[in-house]
Amino acid sequence: MAKGLAGVSAEYIYFCAYLARDNDDEAARVNGALLSSFIKALEITGATKKLKRFVLTCGLKHYGVHLGLPKQPLVESDPPLEDSLGGHQWPPNFYYTQQNILREAAARGNWEWICTLPNDVIGYAKHNFMNEATALGLYCAVSKALPGSQLIYPGNKVNYFINNCWTSAELHAQFCLWAATAPGAGNNIFNVTNGDTQSFQSLWPLLAERFGCTIPENMFDPATTEGYKDEATNVELKNNNPISVHAKTMGIADDPVNSRSPTLRLPIDPQKWAQRKDVNEAWNKLKGKYNLDQAAWDKATWGFLTFVLGREWGCVASMSKARKLGWSGYEDTWEAFDRTFDILEKEGIIPPVGQLKNDY
Repeated sequence: MAKGLAGVSAEYIYFCAYLARDNDDEAARVNGALLSSFIKALEITGATKKLKRFVLTCGLKHYGVHLGLPKQPLVESDPPLEDSLGGHQWPPNFYYTQQNILREAAARGNWEWICTLPNDVIGYAKHNFMNEATALGLYCAVSKALPGSQLIYPGNKVNYFINNCWTSAELHAQFCLWAATAPGAGNNIFNVTNGDTQSFQSLWPLLAERFGCTIPENMFDPATTEGYKDEATNVELKNNNPISVHAKTMGIADDPVNSRSPTLRLPIDPQKWAQRKDVNEAWNKLKGKYNLDQAAWDKATWGFLTFVLGREWGCVASMSKARKLGWSGYEDTWEAFDRTFDILEKEGIIPPVGQLKNDY
């Protein structure tokens, strides 16, 4: 890497590399090595001598939102879920591994570090389908093409009403640029969300309207999803809710939430839905009619959508820390989704909604 980076230097570096691994220990090892090797290569070439700040992108999994119910709003001073914090053994988190590597390297080189924590990113990158907007857009488009054009919420009823925060990819990029030079921002972790709070009780009707679908009057009645029994999912996560770390301080030491296992519940699991024969037939018709990209369907992160819509807890993060330092960026979450869908249409990922409404 040092040989390949010879002659390359910068005052500000943005690191977003990531390799997915199913095993937490392996994810920490691989993603730690990605960052460590890159920094060591820059030290070998001498590029770190010009470096002022290094911006690392992580996410709200920093707070354990993938493990269960966290204390909210999420604030940057919350302790990392490491070792036996709160009397529980927590799984490895590669964000912590990377953050430790970054802090140590910054101390060696006398430069500053920043870690950003976006959530459920909304955006587009060519041939990168690890994005909530892509999976949602495909689900809505195929639902429109299926008989009845009903847009059934695949997640659970609790999830439908909880509040959540999203992060526009464009807004996150703007934040990274701001953080690189903002006075006092160095050596800090920052939440980065749009600035509004949203929920699917508001977003789902907007999705239905955009794609020309109808929402069942009694969407959470078992009769509505009768034909999807084989696609239901109920998975108990084998860990404690992160809020248990704060139980004594919050005065809920004996509350059942501390012992209750978090669960993913979905009347229609998107991963299983995407394998249905009728769903794939509908997709193939759409693909042929509108010349869509098959890779978008094959590589859509249905599993991520299963998690996002199956959890029974929200992820609301405070933006106060960045606001106090002068960050004023804001993005309306629905507008971010709508703009991204427009891009996905132009790139041949989802059908053009105008034609879709006329044809089905």
